[in-house]
Amino acid sequence: MAQVPQTFLDALAVRTWCGLALAALGRAREEIDAINVYPVADGDTGTNLYLTVESAVTAVEAVFEAHGAHGSGKPTLADAMRAMAHGALIGARGNSGTILAQLLRGMAQVLADDSETVHTDGEGLRLALRHASDSARQAVARPVEGTVLTVAAAAAAAAGTAEGDCGTVARAAYDGARTALAATPGQLAVLERAGVVDAGGRGLVAVLAALVETFTGEAPRGVPVAADTGHARVAGGTVAAEASEGSLEECADAPETGGPAFEVIYLLEAEDTAVDRLRERLDALGDSLVVVGGDGLWNVHVHVDDAGAAVEAGVEAGRPYRIRITHFGLGDVHTTGAERPVRERAQRAVVAVVPGEGLAGLYTEAGATTVLARPGEPPASGELVQAVRRAHAREVVLLPNDADLRHTAAAAAEQARTEGIRVALIPTRSAVQGIAALAVHEPERRFDEDVVTMTSAAGATRYAEVVVAERQSWTMAGICQAGDVLGLIEGDVAVIGSDVTATAQTVLDRMLSAGGELVTLVLGDEAPDSVADRLEERVREAYLAVDTVVYRGGRQGALLLIGVE
Repeated sequence: MAQVPQTFLDALAVRTWCGLALAALGRAREEIDAINVYPVADGDTGTNLYLTVESAVTAVEAVFEAHGAHGSGKPTLADAMRAMAHGALIGARGNSGTILAQLLRGMAQVLADDSETVHTDGEGLRLALRHASDSARQAVARPVEGTVLTVAAAAAAAAGTAEGDCGTVARAAYDGARTALAATPGQLAVLERAGVVDAGGRGLVAVLAALVETFTGEAPRGVPVAADTGHARVAGGTVAAEASEGSLEECADAPETGGPAFEVIYLLEAEDTAVDRLRERLDALGDSLVVVGGDGLWNVHVHVDDAGAAVEAGVEAGRPYRIRITHFGLGDVHTTGAERPVRERAQRAVVAVVPGEGLAGLYTEAGATTVLARPGEPPASGELVQAVRRAHAREVVLLPNDADLRHTAAAAAEQARTEGIRVALIPTRSAVQGIAALAVHEPERRFDEDVVTMTSAAGATRYAEVVVAERQSWTMAGICQAGDVLGLIEGDVAVIGSDVTATAQTVLDRMLSAGGELVTLVLGDEAPDSVADRLEERVREAYLAVDTVVYRGGRQGALLLIGVE
Protein backbone atom coordinates (compact mmCIF):
# COMPACT_ATOMS: atom_id res chain seq x y z
CA MET A 1 0.00 0.00 0.00
CA ALA A 2 1.37 3.40 -0.93
CA GLN A 3 2.27 5.64 1.99
CA VAL A 4 3.15 8.78 0.00
CA PRO A 5 0.88 11.84 0.41
CA GLN A 6 -2.12 11.97 -1.95
CA THR A 7 -3.05 15.27 -3.63
CA PHE A 8 -6.57 14.19 -4.60
CA LEU A 9 -9.01 11.66 -3.20
CA ASP A 10 -8.85 8.78 -5.64
CA ALA A 11 -9.00 4.98 -5.33
CA LEU A 12 -5.39 4.78 -4.13
CA ALA A 13 -6.07 7.45 -1.49
CA VAL A 14 -9.10 5.49 -0.28
CA ARG A 15 -6.96 2.38 0.00
CA THR A 16 -4.27 4.29 1.90
CA TRP A 17 -6.85 5.89 4.20
CA CYS A 18 -8.33 2.48 5.03
CA GLY A 19 -4.96 1.05 5.96
CA LEU A 20 -3.91 4.05 8.04
CA ALA A 21 -7.28 4.15 9.82
CA LEU A 22 -7.02 0.47 10.71
CA ALA A 23 -3.50 0.97 12.05
CA ALA A 24 -4.60 4.03 14.06
CA LEU A 25 -7.53 2.18 15.60
CA GLY A 26 -5.29 -0.78 16.33
CA ARG A 27 -2.99 1.47 18.34
CA ALA A 28 -5.89 3.21 20.09
CA ARG A 29 -8.18 0.21 20.57
CA GLU A 30 -7.40 -0.50 24.22
CA GLU A 31 -7.41 3.20 25.06
CA ILE A 32 -10.85 3.66 23.47
CA ASP A 33 -12.19 0.49 25.12
CA ALA A 34 -11.06 1.84 28.49
CA ILE A 35 -13.09 5.07 28.21
CA ASN A 36 -16.25 3.42 26.86
CA VAL A 37 -19.04 4.46 29.26
CA TYR A 38 -21.82 5.42 26.82
CA PRO A 39 -24.30 4.12 25.71
CA VAL A 40 -23.10 0.92 27.41
CA ALA A 41 -20.10 0.64 29.70
CA ASP A 42 -18.98 -2.66 28.20
CA GLY A 43 -15.46 -1.62 27.19
CA ASP A 44 -15.59 -2.64 23.54
CA THR A 45 -16.03 0.51 21.41
CA GLY A 46 -12.40 0.51 20.27
CA THR A 47 -12.59 -3.16 19.35
CA ASN A 48 -15.89 -2.67 17.51
CA LEU A 49 -14.50 0.23 15.47
CA TYR A 50 -11.36 -1.75 14.66
CA LEU A 51 -13.36 -4.77 13.43
CA THR A 52 -15.62 -2.49 11.38
CA VAL A 53 -12.69 -0.84 9.60
CA GLU A 54 -10.94 -4.20 9.23
CA SER A 55 -13.95 -5.39 7.21
CA ALA A 56 -13.76 -2.20 5.10
CA VAL A 57 -10.06 -2.80 4.41
CA THR A 58 -10.76 -6.37 3.31
CA ALA A 59 -13.42 -5.17 0.85
CA VAL A 60 -11.19 -2.46 -0.63
CA GLU A 61 -8.26 -4.85 -1.03
CA ALA A 62 -10.56 -7.33 -2.78
CA VAL A 63 -11.52 -4.66 -5.33
CA PHE A 64 -7.89 -3.84 -6.06
CA GLU A 65 -7.02 -7.53 -6.38
CA ALA A 66 -9.95 -8.10 -8.75
CA HIS A 67 -8.87 -5.25 -11.04
CA GLY A 68 -5.28 -6.48 -10.97
CA ALA A 69 -6.32 -10.03 -11.84
CA HIS A 70 -8.29 -8.80 -14.86
CA GLY A 71 -5.53 -6.47 -16.03
CA SER A 72 -7.83 -3.45 -15.87
CA GLY A 73 -5.52 -1.31 -13.74
CA LYS A 74 -6.67 0.28 -10.53
CA PRO A 75 -10.35 0.71 -9.62
CA THR A 76 -12.19 4.01 -9.87
CA LEU A 77 -12.91 6.25 -6.91
CA ALA A 78 -16.51 5.03 -7.00
CA ASP A 79 -15.38 1.39 -6.89
CA ALA A 80 -13.12 1.97 -3.91
CA MET A 81 -15.57 4.08 -1.90
CA ARG A 82 -18.45 1.69 -2.51
CA ALA A 83 -16.25 -1.20 -1.38
CA MET A 84 -15.12 0.66 1.74
CA ALA A 85 -18.70 1.55 2.67
CA HIS A 86 -20.04 -1.93 1.89
CA GLY A 87 -17.27 -3.65 3.82
CA ALA A 88 -17.94 -1.45 6.84
CA LEU A 89 -21.68 -2.09 6.56
CA ILE A 90 -21.46 -5.88 6.57
CA GLY A 91 -18.77 -5.90 9.26
CA ALA A 92 -20.15 -3.16 11.53
CA ARG A 93 -19.98 -3.97 15.23
CA GLY A 94 -21.69 -2.20 18.09
CA ASN A 95 -23.29 1.21 18.20
CA SER A 96 -20.24 3.23 17.13
CA GLY A 97 -19.20 0.77 14.41
CA THR A 98 -22.67 0.90 12.91
CA ILE A 99 -22.63 4.71 12.88
CA LEU A 100 -19.15 4.75 11.32
CA ALA A 101 -20.45 2.45 8.58
CA GLN A 102 -23.21 4.96 7.82
CA LEU A 103 -20.72 7.84 7.78
CA LEU A 104 -18.71 5.99 5.15
CA ARG A 105 -21.85 5.16 3.21
CA GLY A 106 -22.83 8.83 3.24
CA MET A 107 -19.42 9.77 1.81
CA ALA A 108 -19.72 7.05 -0.83
CA GLN A 109 -23.11 8.34 -1.96
CA VAL A 110 -21.46 11.65 -2.88
CA LEU A 111 -18.10 10.41 -4.13
CA ALA A 112 -19.53 7.51 -6.15
CA ASP A 113 -22.25 9.62 -7.77
CA ASP A 114 -20.31 9.57 -11.04
CA SER A 115 -18.95 6.07 -11.49
CA GLU A 116 -16.37 7.28 -14.04
CA THR A 117 -14.83 9.98 -11.83
CA VAL A 118 -11.13 9.32 -11.34
CA HIS A 119 -10.65 11.60 -8.34
CA THR A 120 -12.20 14.45 -6.39
CA ASP A 121 -10.81 17.64 -4.91
CA GLY A 122 -11.33 19.58 -1.70
CA GLU A 123 -14.83 20.66 -2.68
CA GLY A 124 -15.89 17.07 -3.28
CA LEU A 125 -14.46 16.01 0.09
CA ARG A 126 -16.33 18.85 1.84
CA LEU A 127 -19.62 17.74 0.31
CA ALA A 128 -18.94 14.10 1.21
CA LEU A 129 -18.22 14.90 4.86
CA ARG A 130 -21.39 16.99 5.15
CA HIS A 131 -23.58 14.27 3.64
CA ALA A 132 -21.88 11.66 5.85
CA SER A 133 -22.79 13.59 9.01
CA ASP A 134 -26.38 14.18 7.90
CA SER A 135 -27.01 10.57 6.89
CA ALA A 136 -25.53 9.18 10.13
CA ARG A 137 -27.74 11.42 12.25
CA GLN A 138 -30.81 10.35 10.28
CA ALA A 139 -29.93 6.68 10.87
CA VAL A 140 -30.05 7.04 14.66
CA ALA A 141 -33.55 6.83 16.10
CA ARG A 142 -32.88 9.19 19.01
CA PRO A 143 -29.71 11.24 18.45
CA VAL A 144 -27.87 12.35 21.59
CA GLU A 145 -25.41 15.24 21.74
CA GLY A 146 -21.96 14.61 23.14
CA THR A 147 -21.54 11.47 21.04
CA VAL A 148 -19.86 10.49 17.78
CA LEU A 149 -22.73 12.24 15.95
CA THR A 150 -21.72 15.56 17.53
CA VAL A 151 -18.09 15.00 16.57
CA ALA A 152 -19.05 14.12 12.99
CA ALA A 153 -21.21 17.24 12.68
CA ALA A 154 -18.37 19.44 13.93
CA ALA A 155 -15.96 17.85 11.46
CA ALA A 156 -18.36 18.52 8.58
CA ALA A 157 -18.96 22.12 9.70
CA ALA A 158 -15.25 22.86 9.98
CA ALA A 159 -14.54 21.26 6.62
CA GLY A 160 -17.30 23.36 5.06
CA THR A 161 -15.45 26.60 5.86
CA ALA A 162 -12.06 25.39 4.64
CA GLU A 163 -10.70 26.61 1.32
CA GLY A 164 -8.10 24.55 -0.46
CA ASP A 165 -7.16 21.02 -1.47
CA CYS A 166 -8.10 17.73 0.15
CA GLY A 167 -5.31 18.00 2.70
CA THR A 168 -6.57 21.39 3.87
CA VAL A 169 -10.14 20.15 4.13
CA ALA A 170 -9.12 16.97 5.96
CA ARG A 171 -7.04 18.96 8.44
CA ALA A 172 -9.96 21.33 9.11
CA ALA A 173 -12.32 18.39 9.64
CA TYR A 174 -9.86 16.78 12.05
CA ASP A 175 -9.36 20.00 14.03
CA GLY A 176 -13.12 20.56 14.24
CA ALA A 177 -13.68 16.99 15.39
CA ARG A 178 -10.91 17.20 17.96
CA THR A 179 -12.35 20.38 19.44
CA ALA A 180 -15.85 18.88 19.57
CA LEU A 181 -14.49 15.72 21.18
CA ALA A 182 -12.92 17.70 24.00
CA ALA A 183 -16.32 19.30 24.69
CA THR A 184 -18.32 16.05 24.88
CA PRO A 185 -18.07 15.69 28.69
CA GLY A 186 -19.94 18.96 29.03
CA GLN A 187 -22.79 17.51 26.96
CA LEU A 188 -23.13 14.08 28.62
CA ALA A 189 -23.06 13.86 32.41
CA VAL A 190 -21.90 10.24 32.38
CA LEU A 191 -18.77 11.33 30.52
CA GLU A 192 -18.18 14.22 32.89
CA ARG A 193 -18.40 11.98 35.97
CA ALA A 194 -16.02 9.45 34.44
CA GLY A 195 -13.66 12.21 33.37
CA VAL A 196 -13.44 10.95 29.78
CA VAL A 197 -14.45 12.00 26.30
CA ASP A 198 -16.90 10.02 24.15
CA ALA A 199 -15.32 6.76 23.02
CA GLY A 200 -17.06 6.66 19.63
CA GLY A 201 -16.07 10.25 18.96
CA ARG A 202 -12.49 9.42 19.94
CA GLY A 203 -12.51 6.64 17.36
CA LEU A 204 -13.81 8.96 14.65
CA VAL A 205 -11.03 11.46 15.42
CA ALA A 206 -8.53 8.62 14.87
CA VAL A 207 -10.14 7.85 11.49
CA LEU A 208 -9.98 11.53 10.49
CA ALA A 209 -6.36 11.73 11.63
CA ALA A 210 -5.65 8.89 9.20
CA LEU A 211 -7.35 10.93 6.47
CA VAL A 212 -5.06 13.86 7.22
CA GLU A 213 -2.02 11.58 7.04
CA THR A 214 -3.25 10.23 3.71
CA PHE A 215 -3.13 13.68 2.14
CA THR A 216 -0.21 15.27 4.00
CA GLY A 217 2.03 12.36 4.89
CA GLU A 218 2.07 13.51 8.51
CA ALA A 219 -0.02 12.13 11.36
CA PRO A 220 -1.61 14.76 13.65
CA ARG A 221 -0.48 14.85 17.25
CA GLY A 222 -2.09 12.55 19.84
CA VAL A 223 -5.62 13.01 21.12
CA PRO A 224 -6.23 13.18 24.90
CA VAL A 225 -9.00 10.90 26.08
CA ALA A 226 -9.58 12.46 29.49
CA ALA A 227 -11.78 15.46 30.14
CA ASP A 228 -10.57 18.40 32.16
CA THR A 229 -12.94 17.71 35.04
CA GLY A 230 -10.61 16.87 37.88
CA HIS A 231 -11.71 13.21 37.78
CA ALA A 232 -8.97 12.01 35.45
CA ARG A 233 -5.41 12.85 34.61
CA VAL A 234 -3.84 12.64 31.18
CA ALA A 235 -0.62 10.67 31.04
CA GLY A 236 1.12 10.60 27.67
CA GLY A 237 -2.12 11.28 25.82
CA THR A 238 -4.10 8.57 27.58
CA VAL A 239 -6.03 8.32 30.81
CA ALA A 240 -3.88 7.20 33.70
CA ALA A 241 -5.12 3.83 34.94
CA GLU A 242 -5.80 4.89 38.49
CA ALA A 243 -7.71 7.97 37.33
CA SER A 244 -9.91 5.96 34.99
CA GLU A 245 -10.71 3.38 37.66
CA GLY A 246 -11.52 6.03 40.23
CA SER A 247 -13.83 7.82 37.83
CA LEU A 248 -15.75 4.68 37.03
CA GLU A 249 -16.14 3.95 40.71
CA GLU A 250 -17.72 7.38 41.13
CA CYS A 251 -20.21 6.47 38.42
CA ALA A 252 -21.04 3.26 40.25
CA ASP A 253 -22.13 5.26 43.29
CA ALA A 254 -24.86 7.03 41.32
CA PRO A 255 -28.50 5.86 41.53
CA GLU A 256 -29.24 2.79 39.43
CA THR A 257 -31.88 2.88 36.73
CA GLY A 258 -31.34 -0.40 34.89
CA GLY A 259 -31.50 -0.96 31.13
CA PRO A 260 -32.19 -3.48 28.37
CA ALA A 261 -30.57 -6.88 28.77
CA PHE A 262 -29.51 -7.68 25.19
CA GLU A 263 -27.72 -6.15 22.24
CA VAL A 264 -29.11 -7.44 18.94
CA ILE A 265 -27.31 -6.87 15.63
CA TYR A 266 -28.09 -8.33 12.23
CA LEU A 267 -27.81 -7.71 8.52
CA LEU A 268 -31.15 -7.41 6.80
CA GLU A 269 -32.24 -7.76 3.19
CA ALA A 270 -35.41 -5.67 2.93
CA GLU A 271 -37.19 -2.92 1.03
CA ASP A 272 -37.05 0.69 2.24
CA THR A 273 -40.73 0.79 3.17
CA ALA A 274 -40.37 -2.34 5.31
CA VAL A 275 -37.38 -0.81 7.09
CA ASP A 276 -39.40 2.28 7.97
CA ARG A 277 -41.90 0.06 9.78
CA LEU A 278 -39.06 -1.91 11.36
CA ARG A 279 -37.58 1.26 12.84
CA GLU A 280 -40.89 2.12 14.48
CA ARG A 281 -41.27 -1.33 15.98
CA LEU A 282 -37.70 -1.59 17.28
CA ASP A 283 -37.84 1.93 18.69
CA ALA A 284 -40.79 0.80 20.81
CA LEU A 285 -38.92 -2.31 21.97
CA GLY A 286 -35.69 -0.76 23.23
CA ASP A 287 -33.04 1.92 22.86
CA SER A 288 -29.72 2.68 21.10
CA LEU A 289 -31.47 1.95 17.81
CA VAL A 290 -29.35 2.48 14.70
CA VAL A 291 -30.45 1.24 11.26
CA VAL A 292 -27.97 1.97 8.47
CA GLY A 293 -27.62 1.00 4.84
CA GLY A 294 -29.90 1.09 1.83
CA ASP A 295 -30.37 -0.39 -1.64
CA GLY A 296 -31.85 -3.52 -0.11
CA LEU A 297 -29.12 -4.22 2.49
CA TRP A 298 -29.22 -2.87 6.05
CA ASN A 299 -27.35 -3.24 9.31
CA VAL A 300 -29.64 -3.20 12.35
CA HIS A 301 -28.44 -2.48 15.91
CA VAL A 302 -30.65 -2.19 18.99
CA HIS A 303 -30.60 -2.80 22.75
CA VAL A 304 -33.70 -4.63 24.01
CA ASP A 305 -35.05 -6.83 26.78
CA ASP A 306 -36.77 -9.17 24.31
CA ALA A 307 -34.10 -10.33 21.84
CA GLY A 308 -36.52 -12.73 20.17
CA ALA A 309 -38.96 -9.93 19.39
CA ALA A 310 -36.17 -7.85 17.83
CA VAL A 311 -35.23 -10.74 15.55
CA GLU A 312 -38.87 -11.48 14.71
CA ALA A 313 -39.31 -7.84 13.69
CA GLY A 314 -36.46 -8.34 11.25
CA VAL A 315 -38.07 -11.50 9.87
CA GLU A 316 -41.28 -9.59 9.24
CA ALA A 317 -39.35 -6.84 7.44
CA GLY A 318 -37.22 -9.10 5.25
CA ARG A 319 -34.43 -11.65 5.62
CA PRO A 320 -32.17 -11.13 8.64
CA TYR A 321 -28.86 -12.97 8.79
CA ARG A 322 -25.49 -12.80 10.57
CA ILE A 323 -27.52 -12.32 13.73
CA ARG A 324 -25.49 -11.56 16.86
CA ILE A 325 -27.21 -11.48 20.24
CA THR A 326 -25.18 -10.44 23.27
CA HIS A 327 -26.42 -10.67 26.84
CA PHE A 328 -25.16 -7.72 28.85
CA GLY A 329 -23.69 -8.97 32.12
CA LEU A 330 -24.56 -7.42 35.43
CA GLY A 331 -21.51 -5.24 35.08
CA ASP A 332 -22.83 -3.57 31.93
CA VAL A 333 -25.05 -0.53 31.95
CA HIS A 334 -27.23 1.29 29.46
CA THR A 335 -27.70 4.98 29.31
CA THR A 336 -30.82 6.68 28.05
CA GLY A 337 -31.32 10.39 28.29
CA ALA A 338 -28.72 11.65 30.74
CA GLU A 339 -26.84 8.86 32.43
CA ARG A 340 -26.75 5.49 34.14
CA PRO A 341 -24.11 4.11 36.46
CA VAL A 342 -21.41 1.56 35.82
CA ARG A 343 -21.86 -1.53 37.97
CA GLU A 344 -19.48 -4.22 39.12
CA ARG A 345 -18.51 -7.06 36.82
CA ALA A 346 -20.57 -10.23 37.03
CA GLN A 347 -18.81 -13.03 38.83
CA ARG A 348 -19.30 -15.63 36.10
CA ALA A 349 -20.58 -15.85 32.53
CA VAL A 350 -20.81 -18.34 29.69
CA VAL A 351 -19.67 -17.48 26.15
CA ALA A 352 -20.79 -19.89 23.43
CA VAL A 353 -20.34 -20.25 19.69
CA VAL A 354 -23.62 -21.27 18.07
CA PRO A 355 -24.35 -22.30 14.46
CA GLY A 356 -27.80 -20.72 13.95
CA GLU A 357 -30.08 -17.88 14.99
CA GLY A 358 -32.52 -20.17 16.76
CA LEU A 359 -29.85 -21.60 19.02
CA ALA A 360 -28.45 -18.12 19.58
CA GLY A 361 -31.81 -17.16 21.04
CA LEU A 362 -31.95 -20.33 23.14
CA TYR A 363 -28.46 -19.82 24.57
CA THR A 364 -29.12 -16.14 25.17
CA GLU A 365 -32.30 -16.87 27.10
CA ALA A 366 -30.20 -19.17 29.28
CA GLY A 367 -27.92 -16.24 30.06
CA ALA A 368 -25.02 -16.93 27.68
CA THR A 369 -23.23 -14.42 25.47
CA THR A 370 -23.27 -15.87 21.96
CA VAL A 371 -21.09 -15.68 18.86
CA LEU A 372 -22.87 -16.77 15.69
CA ALA A 373 -20.84 -19.13 13.49
CA ARG A 374 -22.18 -18.61 10.01
CA PRO A 375 -21.91 -21.53 7.51
CA GLY A 376 -18.47 -21.31 5.94
CA GLU A 377 -17.48 -18.35 8.14
CA PRO A 378 -16.13 -19.61 11.49
CA PRO A 379 -15.43 -16.86 14.02
CA ALA A 380 -11.86 -15.68 14.48
CA SER A 381 -10.16 -15.63 17.87
CA GLY A 382 -10.62 -11.84 17.98
CA GLU A 383 -14.40 -12.26 17.85
CA LEU A 384 -14.27 -14.71 20.74
CA VAL A 385 -12.06 -12.37 22.78
CA GLN A 386 -14.52 -9.56 22.12
CA ALA A 387 -17.40 -11.76 23.30
CA VAL A 388 -15.50 -12.63 26.48
CA ARG A 389 -14.98 -8.92 27.14
CA ARG A 390 -18.63 -8.16 26.51
CA ALA A 391 -19.70 -10.87 28.94
CA HIS A 392 -18.14 -8.52 31.51
CA ALA A 393 -17.39 -11.16 34.11
CA ARG A 394 -14.45 -12.12 36.30
CA GLU A 395 -14.86 -15.79 35.34
CA VAL A 396 -15.91 -17.06 31.91
CA VAL A 397 -16.75 -20.54 30.67
CA LEU A 398 -16.08 -20.78 26.92
CA LEU A 399 -18.02 -23.28 24.76
CA PRO A 400 -16.63 -23.50 21.16
CA ASN A 401 -19.26 -26.13 20.16
CA ASP A 402 -17.13 -27.20 17.19
CA ALA A 403 -14.08 -29.46 17.11
CA ASP A 404 -12.47 -27.28 14.43
CA LEU A 405 -12.70 -24.22 16.70
CA ARG A 406 -10.81 -25.71 19.61
CA HIS A 407 -7.47 -24.06 18.76
CA THR A 408 -9.16 -20.75 17.93
CA ALA A 409 -11.00 -20.83 21.25
CA ALA A 410 -7.81 -21.75 23.10
CA ALA A 411 -6.04 -18.72 21.61
CA ALA A 412 -8.95 -16.48 22.61
CA ALA A 413 -8.96 -17.89 26.15
CA GLU A 414 -5.23 -17.25 26.49
CA GLN A 415 -5.64 -13.66 25.31
CA ALA A 416 -8.49 -13.07 27.76
CA ARG A 417 -6.38 -14.46 30.61
CA THR A 418 -3.70 -11.84 29.92
CA GLU A 419 -6.43 -9.25 30.58
CA GLY A 420 -7.08 -10.66 34.05
CA ILE A 421 -10.16 -12.74 33.19
CA ARG A 422 -10.31 -16.31 34.48
CA VAL A 423 -11.35 -18.44 31.50
CA ALA A 424 -12.11 -22.16 31.35
CA LEU A 425 -12.40 -23.76 27.91
CA ILE A 426 -14.75 -26.74 27.74
CA PRO A 427 -13.96 -28.58 24.47
CA THR A 428 -17.55 -29.01 23.27
CA ARG A 429 -17.66 -30.33 19.71
CA SER A 430 -21.32 -29.68 18.95
CA ALA A 431 -24.02 -27.21 19.97
CA VAL A 432 -25.98 -30.08 21.55
CA GLN A 433 -23.07 -30.72 23.89
CA GLY A 434 -23.13 -27.03 24.72
CA ILE A 435 -26.83 -27.25 25.53
CA ALA A 436 -26.13 -30.12 27.94
CA ALA A 437 -23.33 -28.15 29.60
CA LEU A 438 -25.44 -25.02 29.91
CA ALA A 439 -28.29 -27.03 31.46
CA VAL A 440 -26.16 -27.91 34.50
CA HIS A 441 -24.40 -24.54 34.79
CA GLU A 442 -24.69 -23.08 38.31
CA PRO A 443 -23.05 -19.65 38.73
CA GLU A 444 -23.27 -19.96 42.54
CA ARG A 445 -20.98 -23.02 42.61
CA ARG A 446 -17.22 -22.75 42.94
CA PHE A 447 -15.74 -22.08 39.50
CA ASP A 448 -13.78 -25.33 39.30
CA GLU A 449 -16.78 -27.39 40.39
CA ASP A 450 -19.03 -25.68 37.85
CA VAL A 451 -16.52 -26.31 35.05
CA VAL A 452 -16.14 -29.98 35.99
CA THR A 453 -19.91 -30.50 36.11
CA MET A 454 -20.43 -28.76 32.75
CA THR A 455 -17.55 -30.72 31.19
CA SER A 456 -19.00 -34.00 32.44
CA ALA A 457 -22.44 -33.19 31.02
CA ALA A 458 -20.96 -32.27 27.65
CA GLY A 459 -18.79 -35.37 27.56
CA ALA A 460 -21.77 -37.61 28.36
CA THR A 461 -23.65 -36.27 25.33
CA ARG A 462 -23.10 -38.11 22.06
CA TYR A 463 -23.72 -35.96 19.01
CA ALA A 464 -24.59 -36.37 15.36
CA GLU A 465 -25.67 -34.28 12.42
CA VAL A 466 -27.48 -34.80 9.13
CA VAL A 467 -26.15 -32.83 6.16
CA VAL A 468 -26.28 -32.84 2.36
CA ALA A 469 -23.06 -33.76 0.55
CA GLU A 470 -21.69 -30.92 -1.58
CA ARG A 471 -19.43 -33.09 -3.73
CA GLN A 472 -18.37 -36.66 -4.40
CA SER A 473 -15.99 -37.95 -1.77
CA TRP A 474 -14.72 -41.00 0.08
CA THR A 475 -16.15 -41.56 3.56
CA MET A 476 -16.00 -44.23 6.25
CA ALA A 477 -19.41 -45.39 5.02
CA GLY A 478 -18.40 -45.58 1.36
CA ILE A 479 -18.41 -43.19 -1.60
CA CYS A 480 -21.01 -40.43 -1.51
CA GLN A 481 -22.22 -38.31 -4.41
CA ALA A 482 -23.15 -34.64 -4.42
CA GLY A 483 -26.72 -34.35 -3.12
CA ASP A 484 -26.59 -37.48 -0.96
CA VAL A 485 -27.85 -37.19 2.61
CA LEU A 486 -25.10 -37.94 5.12
CA GLY A 487 -25.47 -38.94 8.75
CA LEU A 488 -22.37 -38.09 10.78
CA ILE A 489 -21.92 -39.56 14.26
CA GLU A 490 -19.20 -37.98 16.42
CA GLY A 491 -17.83 -36.29 13.28
CA ASP A 492 -17.53 -39.38 11.07
CA VAL A 493 -19.89 -40.32 8.22
CA ALA A 494 -21.88 -43.35 9.41
CA VAL A 495 -24.86 -43.37 7.03
CA ILE A 496 -25.31 -42.42 3.36
CA GLY A 497 -28.89 -42.08 2.17
CA SER A 498 -31.22 -40.29 -0.19
CA ASP A 499 -34.02 -39.32 2.23
CA VAL A 500 -33.50 -36.93 5.14
CA THR A 501 -36.01 -38.53 7.50
CA ALA A 502 -34.91 -42.10 6.81
CA THR A 503 -31.24 -41.21 7.21
CA ALA A 504 -31.93 -39.33 10.44
CA GLN A 505 -33.88 -42.28 11.85
CA THR A 506 -31.03 -44.68 11.05
CA VAL A 507 -28.57 -42.36 12.79
CA LEU A 508 -30.83 -42.03 15.83
CA ASP A 509 -31.33 -45.80 16.10
CA ARG A 510 -27.57 -46.38 16.03
CA MET A 511 -27.02 -43.79 18.75
CA LEU A 512 -29.79 -45.11 21.01
CA SER A 513 -28.56 -48.70 20.62
CA ALA A 514 -25.92 -47.72 23.19
CA GLY A 515 -28.59 -46.36 25.54
CA GLY A 516 -29.72 -42.90 26.47
CA GLU A 517 -32.26 -40.94 28.50
CA LEU A 518 -32.76 -37.74 26.52
CA VAL A 519 -32.73 -36.99 22.79
CA THR A 520 -32.17 -33.41 21.65
CA LEU A 521 -33.13 -32.48 18.08
CA VAL A 522 -32.12 -29.15 16.55
CA LEU A 523 -33.79 -28.52 13.18
CA GLY A 524 -32.26 -26.30 10.53
CA ASP A 525 -34.40 -24.13 8.28
CA GLU A 526 -34.01 -26.51 5.32
CA ALA A 527 -35.01 -29.66 7.20
CA PRO A 528 -38.39 -31.20 6.24
CA ASP A 529 -41.18 -30.18 8.62
CA SER A 530 -42.09 -33.81 9.24
CA VAL A 531 -38.68 -35.04 10.35
CA ALA A 532 -39.05 -34.01 14.01
CA ASP A 533 -42.51 -35.58 14.31
CA ARG A 534 -41.27 -38.82 12.77
CA LEU A 535 -38.24 -39.04 15.04
CA GLU A 536 -40.27 -38.24 18.16
CA GLU A 537 -42.73 -40.96 17.17
CA ARG A 538 -39.86 -43.41 16.65
CA VAL A 539 -38.48 -42.70 20.13
CA ARG A 540 -41.90 -43.15 21.76
CA GLU A 541 -42.52 -46.45 19.96
CA ALA A 542 -39.09 -48.08 20.28
CA TYR A 543 -37.35 -46.58 23.31
CA LEU A 544 -39.26 -46.50 26.56
CA ALA A 545 -38.36 -43.90 29.19
CA VAL A 546 -36.44 -41.79 26.66
CA ASP A 547 -37.55 -38.15 26.40
CA THR A 548 -37.24 -35.92 23.33
CA VAL A 549 -36.83 -32.16 23.11
CA VAL A 550 -36.93 -30.21 19.83
CA TYR A 551 -35.43 -26.80 19.03
CA ARG A 552 -35.42 -24.67 15.89
CA GLY A 553 -31.86 -23.79 14.95
CA GLY A 554 -32.45 -21.46 12.01
CA ARG A 555 -29.82 -21.23 9.23
CA GLN A 556 -27.31 -23.52 10.94
CA GLY A 557 -25.69 -25.29 7.99
CA ALA A 558 -26.71 -28.82 9.04
CA LEU A 559 -30.25 -30.02 8.33
CA LEU A 560 -30.42 -31.60 11.77
CA LEU A 561 -28.33 -31.84 14.93
CA ILE A 562 -28.92 -34.78 17.26
CA GLY A 563 -27.79 -35.18 20.84
CA VAL A 564 -28.21 -38.23 23.06
CA GLU A 565 -27.41 -38.11 26.75
